[in-house]
Amino acid sequence: MVNSERVDPKALVGEWNFDRTIDDRVAGATKRVVGQTIIEEAVDGRFRWYESGTLFDGDLELPVFRTLFIEQHDGDWAVTFEDGREFHEWNPGQDVEHLCGADTYRGRIDIASASDSGWSVVWTVSGPSKDYTMTTHLTHP
Repeated sequence: MVNSERVDPKALVGEWNFDRTIDDRVAGATKRVVGQTIIEEAVDGRFRWYESGTLFDGDLELPVFRTLFIEQHDGDWAVTFEDGREFHEWNPGQDVEHLCGADTYRGRIDIASASDSGWSVVWTVSGPSKDYTMTTHLTHP
C-alpha cells in the first residue's frame, strides 16, 4: 500500500480507464461516464491530465472531455484547470475543497497503488441548484 500523502504525480503517468458514476440528487438520477484518462509529463514540468469519454444519461449518450494540469506552486503540487485557474491542492489521501461561485466542491483523491489496483477521485458538490456525488475509479487498461 502506497502512502497517499506522498504520491508524486509522476507515479500516475500513463493511460487509465475510468468509470464514473454521478449520483444527482436534484434530478433523482444516476449518470455514468466511461472513458480514458491520460496523464503525461508536459515539457514545462507540469503533468497534463486529460479525460475523454461518453456520458450516459438515460437514453442520451454525449461525448465529454476535459484537461487539467498538476503543477508546482511554491514547491507544492496543485491541480489547475486548462486555462490556468487554480482548482485544488494536490493532497492525495486528504480532503480538498474548491469554491465555484455559490457551489462548494469537496473532494478526495485516494491512491491505493497506482501500479496495482488503481485509484479513485470522489467529489461531493452542493449549492443552490447542485447536490451530487461524483465517484471515479481509474484502472490500468
